[in-house]
Amino acid sequence: MTAVKVKDKEFEKSIDAAVIDSTVKKIAFEINRDYEGKNPLFLSILNGSFVFAADLVRKINIPCQISFVKLSSYSGHDSTENVKELIGLNEDINGRDLIIIEDIVDTGLTMEILLKNLEEFKPASVRLACLIFKKEAFKKKFRIDYLGITIPNEFVVGYGLDYDGYGRNLPDIYKMVE
Repeated sequence: MTAVKVKDKEFEKSIDAAVIDSTVKKIAFEINRDYEGKNPLFLSILNGSFVFAADLVRKINIPCQISFVKLSSYSGHDSTENVKELIGLNEDINGRDLIIIEDIVDTGLTMEILLKNLEEFKPASVRLACLIFKKEAFKKKFRIDYLGITIPNEFVVGYGLDYDGYGRNLPDIYKMVE
């Protein structure tokens, strides 16, 4: 499909599923290389990153574990800039190598708060794997260690990304038509 309607908005295809798969393979290759002989804990940020996380960890060939944290800063298609932690971390991460799996980083507010919160648990290391990055919207200074695709500051759905909970099931990524 080259265009879709999600709720009351029109979207056009921006990133094909084959490009997404190739990007996930590249990120997995880099993680497998960097963490050879280690046992990282992947920390997937729900809800959006569940598709990316599932595809990524299936391409990881080193010992690893995965856990999930749910944070939210969106209402509809606008960031509220009010981050709420909805589900906390249950694993002991003291001394562990963490790899955060995030579907998209735009302003960076949500991730900055998560990174700060994780510091108090004293992990050995924290790295970030991000599928989609909106460089123009980014307002923070943290590093994205495993970067997938940089896009303009446009609203996107598909491959786990949503508009009011809809569109996550689309295999491609679509940008909103203004």
